[in-house]
This record gives sequence, C-alpha cells and structure tokens, in this order.
Amino acid sequence: MWKFTLLLLLLIYGAARYWSNSENPKAPAVPDDQYWGTRESYSEDKTIRPFEIDVKQEVIDDLKMRLSRTQSLRKPLEDIGWIYGVDSEHLQTVLEYWRTKYDWTKRQSLLNKYSQFETSIQGLDIHFYHVKPRILEDSSIRVLPLLLVHGWPGSIVEFQKIIPLLTIPRDDRDFVFELIIPSLPGYGFSDAAARPGLGSTQMTIVLKNLMSRLGFEKFYAQGGDAGSVITANMGVLYPESVLGIHSNMCQNNAPSAYVWTILGAYIPSLVVSNEHWSKMYPLSYHWSRLFEEFGYLHVQATKPDTVGIALTDSPAGLAAYILEKFSTWTNPEYRFNKDGRLLEKFTIDELLDNVMVYWVTNSITTTMRLYAETFNIAHLMFQTEMFPIYTPTACALFPHEITYQSESLLRFRYRNLLQVNHMPRGGHFAAFEEPKLLADDVWSFVTLAEAKRTLEKTSKSTEL
Repeated sequence: MWKFTLLLLLLIYGAARYWSNSENPKAPAVPDDQYWGTRESYSEDKTIRPFEIDVKQEVIDDLKMRLSRTQSLRKPLEDIGWIYGVDSEHLQTVLEYWRTKYDWTKRQSLLNKYSQFETSIQGLDIHFYHVKPRILEDSSIRVLPLLLVHGWPGSIVEFQKIIPLLTIPRDDRDFVFELIIPSLPGYGFSDAAARPGLGSTQMTIVLKNLMSRLGFEKFYAQGGDAGSVITANMGVLYPESVLGIHSNMCQNNAPSAYVWTILGAYIPSLVVSNEHWSKMYPLSYHWSRLFEEFGYLHVQATKPDTVGIALTDSPAGLAAYILEKFSTWTNPEYRFNKDGRLLEKFTIDELLDNVMVYWVTNSITTTMRLYAETFNIAHLMFQTEMFPIYTPTACALFPHEITYQSESLLRFRYRNLLQVNHMPRGGHFAAFEEPKLLADDVWSFVTLAEAKRTLEKTSKSTEL
C-alpha cells in the first residue's frame, strides 16, 4: 500500500511541477464589438444619459397584493435551522415586514442619493453609478478611477456603505477615488442580452467599453463573486488599461491548483501554512461543504429559465432564494440558527433593498443566465479564467468566504501579487458586510501599486 501511495504522490507532484512551470498560454482574442441587443439594425447611441430609479406605484401595489396572498408555508423540521434552506416561520416575519412596514419610497430615495447614468454599449443600455470625490478645485490630490463590480445575488445595493469611504479624501493619502459602479448586463437596471453567449468574459468587454466611453483608458478595478472573475479577466485581456486589481474572492482555477491542493492533503506544508491549514483541509470537509452549497450553481448553469419563472411569479420565493445566500455565505455557522442570523451584519431594509432591485426590474432570470453562459461550450472557446495575470493585484481573504486558496496557490495565477491580507472577520459579501475593512484594504493596495508605478517611471527615466 505504501508503494502505491508513494507512486501517487510522485505522479501528483510531477503533474503539479509541469503545470506550474509550463509556458504561459496566450490569451484568446475575444471580439470586442459583439452585439447583444434586440434590434436588427442598430446605430449605437453613445450619449451618457442621467438615470433615476423611479418605480411605478402599481408595481408596489402588485407586490403587496402578491405578498398578502402567499400560501401557508409548511412548518420546518424541528431544530433544523437553515440547513435545509430558509426557515419558513422566520420567512413569514420577513414577508410581513416587507408587506406592511418596508417603505420603498424612502429606500428608493436612498438608492438615488448618488448620481446615476445609463449609456448604450454593444446594444445594451448599461446602468451605473458615477460618484466623483468632493475635493477643492485647487487641491493637489490625484483622482484615480475605480471600477466596482458586484456579483450574484448582489447588486449595486452592496456598495452603498462603501461609497463614502472611498470618495472622501484621507489625510495620509495624496489620492482619492472616482467610482464607477455598473449594474452587470441583465442585472437590475441594465438591459439583458437578447441572444446566448454573454458570459463573464463577454461582460468584461462590455464593462471595459463602458470605461472607455467615460474616458477612462487606465483605471483600477475591484470585485467579489462574479465581479472578481470579471476584474481578473480585465487583467488578462486589458493589461495595459488596468492599473491594478483588488479582489475579495481571488481564485486560481488552473489544473495545477487542483493538483497542488490534492498533494497538500498528503503534505500540507507544501501548500498552506500551519496557521491557515484548517481553511483548506481536510478536503473531505471543505469539498462536502461546497457540494452542500453549490446546488444553485448547477441549476443556474443548466436550467436558469425554469427556476426563473417560479421566482419571477412569487416574491416570497424570490426572497427565500436570495436571503438564504445572505445568511449562509456571510457565515456558514449561521445556518444552524432559526433566524439564519440575517440581521447580524445587515438590516432588514438593506436586505430587502437588494431583493427589490431584482423584483422591480424582473431580472432574476436574466441574472441567473450568467451561469449558463459562463459554463457553456461557446464561452469555453474564449476561456480566460485560467490565464496568468501580471497586473498588480491584491487579494483580501475574508474568513467566511465560500472557498479558500492559500497564498502559494494564488501566486501561480496572480504573478504580480502585491498584497495578501487575511481579514479578521467577514464573508462573501465584503462590501456589504464589512465596508470599512474592505475600503481600508483597497486604500492600502492602491498606495502600494501607485508607489510601484512611480518607481518604475523613475527607473525608465533614469535609463533614458
């Protein structure tokens, strides 16, 4: 038996070495002008138009009527918490609050606090916040554009608390951020594609074209969840444009990462430090947790429209489907509580704001299609998620993120990793849960990246 184990280890180690040292593949040439709109003949309107969220009262009246007609829900099993999903008894209290106390007029005004716009990109009207910092006209503070990208089941709601933390100058910094926060295509107030093919790689191009439309040919980017995939893709496809990438969900999906992960199950010190060993091993525990959580992914990657019909017709179903993630993905321990500890990091109004963006725009189906498009064969032709990235990068590793990869594995992909911080608290929805922690990490990273840029410019000047 020991001989077999030794042979297996040698094979795994050899494969890991091969994949780690193999010649870097060339990034695919992805078309940058694919048309995703509905009209056959289309002359793109390049104007940037002011936008304001303004939901008709009949939409709100219909919502309350549907909530009032929610069927009696089956009682949950005893002492089950949220292990089987949302506790139906607790959900009833959420639905009652939504129907009788949640004030959309007030919440809509808060969402309209910052300047919003829309512009047509590749046939789609893309909605975005554009928030400029408040600085004196004669100030010497530099303004750096920063693209913030959300994921699923999030929205632009996630960034409301972090916006002032990034746009108000800090006394110890000589720069501040100008924020561009788009709704992804098919999400919220942005148009959805009319035909198949708009996966994460293609969304990357849409957002890059949006930044160019706004006059930003060089910018920083930050994202989590799907936003982390899209911002990483920018480092692959547009290394000359992206000054730096900050991610709160760094991922290395190259075959070598999985080989090393398996090898680490036998010799952990090759992969992860003793301090963080429990975040990756034993594999049986962590992979079973992924299996437990990723049922939604398989459904959305295969039959998004079927489940979308149910969620579009039922606000109760939509709330249950989305709020479950804001419990379990915030902290897996929350699933053992009857209330899912939803209010540990969020207010009920904040959570319902996000659900409302999905409801009033009828966008749950089109958001879930991103999974089907990302995992289909056509998208794999332009796969960018496995390519190495040489753009300056920071990885903020929050302790309750769904998955964890060690710094050594991340460095296989992020070849210019300037900053890796294990955060003291927080989970998947970093900007929403821990806005100050995330903002501080972004400021720290950009300070490093800007110092490196200055040093490189000085070196080039000296050489000339």
